[in-house]
Amino acid sequence: MTSRKTTSEIAISEVYGPLRLDPDLGDPGAFPYTRGPYASMYRGRPWTMRQYAGYGTAAATNERFKALLAAGQTGLSVAFDLPTQMGLDSDDPMAGGEVGKVGVAIDSLGDMRALLADLPLAEISTSMTINSTAPLLLLMYQIVAEERGIAADSLTGTVQNDILKEYIARGTYIYPPRPSMRLITDLFVYCAKEIPKWNTISISGYHIREAGSTATQELAYTIANGLAYVEAAQAAGLNVDDVAPRLSFFWNAHNDFFEEIAKFRAARRMWAYLMRDRMGATNPLSHRMRFHTQTAGSTLTAQQPENNIVRTSYQALAAVLGGTQSLHTNAFDEALGLPTEASATIALRTQQILALESGVTATVDPLAGSYFLESLTNEIEASAQIILAEIEALGGAVGAIEVGYQASGIEDAAYAHARALELNETSIVGVNAHVSDSATEVPVSVSDSSLEELQVQRLQAWRSQHPDATESVDSVVAAAATESNILYPMKVALIAGATVGEISNALRSVFGVYRPTH
Repeated sequence: MTSRKTTSEIAISEVYGPLRLDPDLGDPGAFPYTRGPYASMYRGRPWTMRQYAGYGTAAATNERFKALLAAGQTGLSVAFDLPTQMGLDSDDPMAGGEVGKVGVAIDSLGDMRALLADLPLAEISTSMTINSTAPLLLLMYQIVAEERGIAADSLTGTVQNDILKEYIARGTYIYPPRPSMRLITDLFVYCAKEIPKWNTISISGYHIREAGSTATQELAYTIANGLAYVEAAQAAGLNVDDVAPRLSFFWNAHNDFFEEIAKFRAARRMWAYLMRDRMGATNPLSHRMRFHTQTAGSTLTAQQPENNIVRTSYQALAAVLGGTQSLHTNAFDEALGLPTEASATIALRTQQILALESGVTATVDPLAGSYFLESLTNEIEASAQIILAEIEALGGAVGAIEVGYQASGIEDAAYAHARALELNETSIVGVNAHVSDSATEVPVSVSDSSLEELQVQRLQAWRSQHPDATESVDSVVAAAATESNILYPMKVALIAGATVGEISNALRSVFGVYRPTH
């Protein structure tokens, strides 16, 4: 009989029984949180349905957010364009052709005001997928809320702020790893005092998996990054129990249904023990892993794109059965272009059908005790622990990044997958199985070529209205050269009219720019 394996090369037995079952489960909402971070899970409240959106101008994205909220979305998730992610203003020569293309362009406080216009910031949580420039975007969000009379200590949401995975898998870094870590810990300290309900980091395995890693690599690399952030916070003088409860994670829901559910369970259990036994956290909230999940964009196919609706549905089901706290479902047309409003609505309806019609919210942890699932959870955890030990031997996540360990592992895994697909050892319907000669016509969002020009005009008008921002940027430089918290002068500079690019360029002059050597 042909042996079967998961994407992480874990062998699957034909039959599982009690003799293979030795789970460390506990109760839902109790250490080690294998069965979920909350006792009632979805019987208490459903997961947050948070569709990722952002395109072109702030005003256009604001309209999309309003449409999604009207359709029943329960949280916002902001996608920023590449120039914003890289600390480049829209009129920077390096930004040419990328303004507003993969997310919304935010150059100034004026853009953030337009993005958030009339949105109920006091009633909803907002996730912002931003890393190198995370402090700037979070401060803009806070400033706009305060201008509208909303106290910062009431704001809820998450800023991704996970720079280590950028060096590993994604590439939207600006500064070298160590000054980047300083920005992250400054944000931790700032939020603990000023925005205490905000999740200060979303430690992301999603992009690691999208780059081609296996499930166990995603798990181990991400947890190693999480440990590095906690250690950096401790080094900055923060108590672990003041930081850890505000941490959140961000996982990928991929194709191998049971492997993904087991991965989520193993992640919670690993984190609980590491926080208690290694990091010395005593607050149960520090042991509890909470996470957002997104279905796998890398599994979407341009061939037979309607098949992606099915893929997304069972990936979303895996995330829910794995106990996610919030979820984004990809639109079926994303292999062809940015989602249309119609395809984004189908993606949201997928979650609503799961929550209201499928019955999966009727009981807490419906798959607990499955011989197969619990055994697979144990094996995934054991495999991830081996990888984690290798990272620790290299000096932790930062040391491993500096020698290219994680990037090399992802490259090997991605090559193995591509090779298996080429040899038909792996099947993808519509690509190398059940292929159809007939093409499917799918409406695709078309980029408006005038968006960039209009955004540049808005930016230049903003600068002309705020000619005195230079002095406030100098204060950011002065803080960066000391051990002062950079976010306080950043906030002053943003209010004075400084742009994302101006402040980022100032920090480049102090921190330098990262150039990978591996």
